[in-house]
Amino acid sequence: MATNVLLAVGNSMMGDDGAGPLLAEMMSKHPIDDWAVVDGGSAPENCVHQIRQLQPQRVIVFDAAEIGEKAGEVRVIDPDSIADMFIMSTHSLPLNFLIDDLKTFVPEVLFVGVQPAIVAFSFPMTEMVEEAVSHLYQQLPTWRGNGGYAVI
Repeated sequence: MATNVLLAVGNSMMGDDGAGPLLAEMMSKHPIDDWAVVDGGSAPENCVHQIRQLQPQRVIVFDAAEIGEKAGEVRVIDPDSIADMFIMSTHSLPLNFLIDDLKTFVPEVLFVGVQPAIVAFSFPMTEMVEEAVSHLYQQLPTWRGNGGYAVI
């Protein structure tokens, strides 16, 4: 069993909202020791049972998020502030509900968001967001605490 799970959230047909699916694809093609990946797409709440079966110690939920930063900036978002913030979501349930559910059986749950530039149907992902996803992928093998990212 993997100690860590990355739950990728997003829609690859919506420009930068495809950041999560891109990271899931990278992790599937080039697995990282002690990490499992679950591609939650735009209905990540439907994957909670898969995560429960994996019994991880840590889950990182990764999605594009309107966080008021430059495009491609990555932040760890305090789950308690998700409900108060305007978190752009193309998904069926607010992410704070999903995170609260995960916290009932996972000791550590982090929400990591990347600031999108363009979220629109059939637009390609921007270079800034692609680079941010690559950097995050490189951080995962040695992830400690907040992975070196600022917390908002």
